[in-house]
Amino acid sequence: MNRILDDRDLAERCNRGDRQAEDELYRRYAAKIYTLCRRYIGDDEDAKDLMHDALIKALDKIDTFNYSGDGSLYSWIRKIAINMAINHIKRHRWRIVALEDGLLQTSDLIEDDNVTSIPHEVLLGWITSLPDVRRAVFNLYCIDGYTHSEIASMLGISEKGSAGILAQARKQLKEKIRRYLKEA
Repeated sequence: MNRILDDRDLAERCNRGDRQAEDELYRRYAAKIYTLCRRYIGDDEDAKDLMHDALIKALDKIDTFNYSGDGSLYSWIRKIAINMAINHIKRHRWRIVALEDGLLQTSDLIEDDNVTSIPHEVLLGWITSLPDVRRAVFNLYCIDGYTHSEIASMLGISEKGSAGILAQARKQLKEKIRRYLKEA
């Protein structure tokens, strides 16, 4: 491929079975989708498998993609990967996290200028170490921008349950951040 294809052209060529376009789609989005899967799944090998499966599913369903501007192809693939990650968690590793009294209040992560000094890989490690339910809700709400209503529907829990689980995840991360900053 001599020129950089925009989302519309790339999708159209993939839809026609153009092998070079399929390779380009993989090269363009594999790292981003892997990072997303890693945030949800936590395990490197499972995240790699899920990333491959999500990209294959995207190529299989490319005829359903509707171009809506720059970045829409990634957004569409991202949604496929998130849904597959949630299904993976539900099928394979869903661990119920008991809600403790008093944790249903929203708590923000520490607002401290030093937080930016924490390496990205350390933060990612903390997120991936959260229990499955907390990790899923945290990722969906804080990183991927879903509402508690949408999360409740996706995970089969109540909106209040989603908010409570998010509060627990934030509390757990807040404690890790405090310890890290204290030791630094």
